[in-house]
Amino acid sequence: MNDSTISGTDKLADSLRGDLITPADLSYDQARTVWNGDIDRYPALIARCAGPDDVATAVAFAAERELPIAVRGGGHSVAGHGLCDDGIVLDLSRMRMVRVDPQRRLAHVQGGALWQDVDRATQAHGLAVTGGIVSETGVGGLTLGGGIGHLMRRCGLTADNLVEAEVVTADGSIVSVDATKHPEFLWGLRGGGGNFGAVVRFGFRLHEVGPTVLAGMIVYPLADAPAVLPRYRELIADAPEAFGTILNLRLAPAVAAIPAKLHGTPVVAINVCWSGSLDAGETYVRGLRALGRPVLDTVAPKPYVDFQQAVDQTSPPGKHYYWRSVDLGPLTDPVIDVIVEHASQITSPLAAVPIYHLGGAVSRLPEGGSAFGSRHAGHNINIFGAWEPEGDDRERHVAWVRNFSAAMAPHSVGRYVNFLNDEGSDGVRTAYGDRWQRLVALKRRVDPNNLFRYNFNIEPGKEDA
Repeated sequence: MNDSTISGTDKLADSLRGDLITPADLSYDQARTVWNGDIDRYPALIARCAGPDDVATAVAFAAERELPIAVRGGGHSVAGHGLCDDGIVLDLSRMRMVRVDPQRRLAHVQGGALWQDVDRATQAHGLAVTGGIVSETGVGGLTLGGGIGHLMRRCGLTADNLVEAEVVTADGSIVSVDATKHPEFLWGLRGGGGNFGAVVRFGFRLHEVGPTVLAGMIVYPLADAPAVLPRYRELIADAPEAFGTILNLRLAPAVAAIPAKLHGTPVVAINVCWSGSLDAGETYVRGLRALGRPVLDTVAPKPYVDFQQAVDQTSPPGKHYYWRSVDLGPLTDPVIDVIVEHASQITSPLAAVPIYHLGGAVSRLPEGGSAFGSRHAGHNINIFGAWEPEGDDRERHVAWVRNFSAAMAPHSVGRYVNFLNDEGSDGVRTAYGDRWQRLVALKRRVDPNNLFRYNFNIEPGKEDA
């Protein structure tokens, strides 16, 4: 399909304050480019919206013609959900305004904002909400799938802090959602993905954070991982909620923060963010330093905004990415054995195996309190395959991810929907578990024709399947 087969395209273009990009435009190929270079899709139209009214107009146009809709915020989805074939892309990249109300500790964030936008605006007031660990990640995708990050153990998931939203639904209406007006809709937005419409504004509860945190990474040789990981397990067992850590098993990347002599060497890095009193944090950081003999230690007081951008260079746009993930309970000895064995077979200096420590505030919300399905997990492991776009063997990297994932499956206690990739409808249903029927009912009510299906899709016709 191309724009010449869609009636009313010229009228749509005239009605938008933003731009309507078609395959005939010179900017089309650039406009359909997303972070993951492995994604190559050809939308019929790309509406680069200037505001909520543009989004509503484009959605109504798509609904009338039964065109599938993809919503592009940051374009950082590994599965490429910000693009569709033969449908319309709602490109929100012009909608990045963040307005902070420090007295009420609220942030109003437009749907195309990136986490760097939110961090800068909120930290000007010494406030923050849990955001992604890559600052170029879009607010929309991360929030709607749950939102894990450095602050989650103290402040909860991003979605847990979503208190209101404005959503353009499948009929082109702009709906204001909060716990009073539409409590069930808000419940679904807190983890149900992009299934229910295009969110044009998020309202987040904020927390006192920083502006200085005790943060950085402590790096050990990967050969020491069999000894370091059990000691790490003991250290975090009773850790305060202000103590956020992410293990990362990989080849040391060639970035400025890492000495050249370590580039390409197998390592286990412990990324830490202590968001409480700096003096109190030193006790736990000393514990991380005592797990073995570190080859690098960058932990020091630093601005939270800077730390939030610390790993941006390790996952640059345009490379090819493929991943899988599972939720885990504790890091038992058998789990550690599988992780170390497969991480030692890593296929690319761009690949990584981040392991997120959950618990704390993440586990405090009762099961079923939101659409997010991983409250009970102790950790999430993301098997992050990545390779150069030219002259590389895609299947070799994908096979490493899949084999690693299969080896972890016996230890899985669930899945985090934002880290799904190509697991299909069964994987999505597994991620939502007991929430599935309730999510299907909401989907059937607000998007019965499944126009918003470029996501980890909840199909409205399969409630009892």
